[in-house]
Amino acid sequence: QVQLVESGGGLVQPGGSLRLSCAASGSISSPNVMGWYRQAPGKERELVATITSGGSTNYANSAKGRFTISRDNAKNTVYLQMNSLKPEDTAIYYCNLVVLVYNSHYWGQGTQVTVSS
Repeated sequence: QVQLVESGGGLVQPGGSLRLSCAASGSISSPNVMGWYRQAPGKERELVATITSGGSTNYANSAKGRFTISRDNAKNTVYLQMNSLKPEDTAIYYCNLVVLVYNSHYWGQGTQVTVSS
């Protein structure tokens, strides 16, 4: 059974930075895609960034230039470095894993990010 555990959320002032981590455990096959999504109150869940097991990345326009996604395949861990945070980045951030050969999708429990002065 695959499990995803996020950490690193919290309260930060506008312009500040946070680093989210997501550790995956269980039997995880490659190729796969790990990523971050977020959901603000009253809004749909949206893509933030993804990274393949080969290292290819994809970012939402709102994240480009401010956020950086990376991963450590040996640790099955994905990171999201968030800089220049804005109040509109406030949301619950969810880690996602897609195992491509089985088209299996997994989600973490979410971590709250609040950007406020």
